[in-house]
Amino acid sequence: MKSRINEILQEMEAKWNELKVEYEKLKDKYDYSLNKWKVRFSEKAKEAQKKVKNSVFKDIKTYKNFKHILSAPFIYGMIIPFIIMDIWLFIYQNICFRLYNIPLVKRSEYIVFDRQHLKYLNALDRFNCLYCSYGNGVLSYGVEIAGRTEKYWCPIKHAKKTKTLHDWQKHFADYGDAEGFREVFNSDKEFYKSQTTKTQSTKKTTTK
Repeated sequence: MKSRINEILQEMEAKWNELKVEYEKLKDKYDYSLNKWKVRFSEKAKEAQKKVKNSVFKDIKTYKNFKHILSAPFIYGMIIPFIIMDIWLFIYQNICFRLYNIPLVKRSEYIVFDRQHLKYLNALDRFNCLYCSYGNGVLSYGVEIAGRTEKYWCPIKHAKKTKTLHDWQKHFADYGDAEGFREVFNSDKEFYKSQTTKTQSTKKTTTK
């Protein structure tokens, strides 16, 4: 199962861990602390943000009104499929993943609401940011659930590189590798190995 593709995927994962370290550095740069998902800015940072805050009225005046008004029903109308998808993803993984012995995806790691703590956002900005956080979070949550499902039922890389990759493809057999496919088909051990690796990586990042 060892291949150069898998080595590159592992290198990409290492870069992702480096990216996490860079995100940590933002706390000092913008003067905030993060306790789990709760953000706390210093009073000095809050005051600086308030100085560049636009009013809702000013934002509305500067909008390209016709384009935004025309698109609004389609943008906000997506809340219905997002909610339906959110509910079905929860039901799906709680039934199927428990049967397959696959760890459940933590919804809170994908649907994150933290932009409302930014004092330079007005009420309209905050609403839009909450909406975007939810919509994109549900889609990311779905990609992770679909990725774990694909890892269990069809762990084969494509012959052609796809536009995007999910984390589980590093455990897929190469296209054309029949023995490799049989080795990882319906296997759940990779999920638990990955959890151990992520825990160790998080501890290292925290120590730094």
